[in-house]
Amino acid sequence: MDSEQYSAQHADAVEAEVVLDRGQWAVELVVLFADEVVRKRIATYRTERLARISADLMKRTAERDIGGPLHG
Repeated sequence: MDSEQYSAQHADAVEAEVVLDRGQWAVELVVLFADEVVRKRIATYRTERLARISADLMKRTAERDIGGPLHG
């Protein structure tokens, strides 16, 4: 699926994960649809703290686009 098809579907949930990759911290968004899971790497950071701050902001922004946090 390309990005146009993703925007046509309604996402059920979104998560932002921070993973260590080759000495840097990467932020990945995981979007759950009814029939699939899409994982996209958004950015890498030199410190875990910056990656976690970024992940939190990205998750909150994505949740706003799908209608708010599902559990509070």
